[in-house]
Amino acid sequence: MNKTISVLLVDDHAVVREGYRRLLEDSGIRVVGEAATAAEAYQRFCELTPQVVVMDISLSGLSGIEGMRRILAREPAARVLIFSMYQEVVFVRRALEAGAAGYLTKASAPTVLVEAVRAVARGQRYLSHDVAVSLALAPSSNSTTPPLSAREFEILKLLAQGCSLSEIARQLCRNQKTVANHQSAIKQKLGAENTAQLVRIAMQLGLVPPVHHPSPADAEVPRARHGADARTTP
Repeated sequence: MNKTISVLLVDDHAVVREGYRRLLEDSGIRVVGEAATAAEAYQRFCELTPQVVVMDISLSGLSGIEGMRRILAREPAARVLIFSMYQEVVFVRRALEAGAAGYLTKASAPTVLVEAVRAVARGQRYLSHDVAVSLALAPSSNSTTPPLSAREFEILKLLAQGCSLSEIARQLCRNQKTVANHQSAIKQKLGAENTAQLVRIAMQLGLVPPVHHPSPADAEVPRARHGADARTTP
């Protein structure tokens, strides 16, 4: 008999985590822990060593991509599945480049999350159908996407959240001067004259997700749709 898969759920909304915990556990997958932030996810990963980390991108503070990067720095063999409401190619590519074992959107049927966790636990890469289509249709070089580095991408997200340079420096464990230099480089790449304009441009480009306010209905896992809704690649 196959060994039960252990999962760490990372999402900043407790009501959402509860819904997906029920879904996974009803499917025979063991949720060994939960986390609401990237920092907490790293701590819980170190304590619990789950087989799979199911990680949202949009977290308070550091993004899920940065949280994943820190987990992989500690344990390169860690299997992290990004589970996000965003299917924009820029987010998918950033996640895969950072080492994600899979990426699916929250628009996917509930059964897709179960299938994705099992595939990632087996060592496979998993993309939900909508994500696979977005990647397939996206041009290899997108002139509308600024060539931001991974660090600049993370700093841009924190700036858009309203974080000060000192706060960003503390969260990223960098000195404030380095962060300020990154901010200047980001402004130059995006053609922004000030931070407010920088954030507006970032939002327009889809590089920074809008704030999501969950409703009580988010706790309810939607019914599974019929038909193929995912793609598994070896």
